[in-house]
Parts: sequence; C-alpha cells; structure tokens
Amino acid sequence: MPYIVIVVDELADLMMVASKEIEASICRVAQMARAVGIHLIVATQRPSVDVITGLIKANIPARIAFTVSSGIDSRTILNRQGAESLIGAGDMLYQDPNSVRLVRVQGIFVSPDEIKAVTNEIKLTASPDYHTDIIEEKREIPEGLPNAGSMGILGSNDNFEDALEKEAIEFVIRTQKASATLLQRHLRIGYARAARLLDILEQKGIIGPANGAKAREIKLKSAEF
Repeated sequence: MPYIVIVVDELADLMMVASKEIEASICRVAQMARAVGIHLIVATQRPSVDVITGLIKANIPARIAFTVSSGIDSRTILNRQGAESLIGAGDMLYQDPNSVRLVRVQGIFVSPDEIKAVTNEIKLTASPDYHTDIIEEKREIPEGLPNAGSMGILGSNDNFEDALEKEAIEFVIRTQKASATLLQRHLRIGYARAARLLDILEQKGIIGPANGAKAREIKLKSAEF
C-alpha cells in the first residue's frame, strides 16, 4: 500500500476562509486516514487558538515548534513554554505523543545565501526552459463582463485588457478579501497566476502589501468601485 502525505503549508489562510469546514476535515483525516497509510502535516506561522483549535490539537498529538515570539504561542503548540527561547536556524522542540518530555532537535536549515549560491550555479550551467502552459490557463472572456471603461478610477482598456484581472478586481472589491487561495478557488487558476494577480492589484493600489499571516488591506470599497 503506498504512503500518501497531505501537507498544509499555511493553516491560518484556510481557517480564515472556512474555519469550521477545515477543522472538521483535518480532524477526520487525522482520526481515520492513518489506517490506510495517509499522513498529515499541518504548518502555520500564526499559532493562535483560532488557528490551532482544541479539536485540531487533540487529533494531532505529535508536534514540532520552531522559534516563537512568546510563551503563549509556545503553550498553544506544545501546552508548555520553551519554544520562545529557541535560537532559530532550525532549532526546534519535538513533542513525542508517547512521551511527556520535549526533545530539542536541530532541523535542517538552508540560509538565503546558500539558496542564492545554488540557484546562481544552476543559472550558469543551463538556460531556462519554460513551459508556460503549466502555469498559464487560457480563459475565455466571461460573457457580460464589464469593460474597463466602466471601471472608473481603476483604469482604461489599455490597462485592463486581461479579463482575468478585471474579474479578480471585481471579486476582491465585492468580497473585501484578498488571498491567493481565494483567487485560486474563485477563478480556478494555479497558485503562480493567483500570486501574480495579487501583485498587480497591489501595484494598482487596490489592496495593501502582504503583512505576514494577517489579511491584506482592501483599499477600495464597493461603492467607490
């Protein structure tokens, strides 16, 4: 039987969108899936109780904490203090579900300088071979989509010829929410395209810059749009 590993890279983003559904799904996978070789890894940069809920903690007994900013964050992850005193660069505390003691472990850490050195070496030895069809999805202009001239302060036809951009702007202003996950789900596009749309919206002053795990500021309201 093959092993299947499910990795959730940023739980906070999912909990912000649909907390009850995500909590129920994580608990169900944690309770039932291990019997058929499915494993679950959940990570977050915001270890607060509204992200790591009591039910999620109860169903994921094996935990790892890297350096956190406070003892409260450490207790949220490990039920005790300690992670706030770690020194970073892969230094972590591991909680074994079969033991009451924490184990301090040095994890693998690759510095930004090392990453840059490797990527520079790769660029010197081989030219890129891009397959744009993987990250770009050709979409037809949705019927009835308003043209750029009706968008007032947002720009002209020259600035908004991409129907996908217009649809993303309309969605973000209407819902007053902006994240790559939301755009992926609503527009049915890949992560790379969704992230680039967020960059475009930020450049046009429609949304604010990324602020860690916090939601982006929406600078335009529906009435202004």
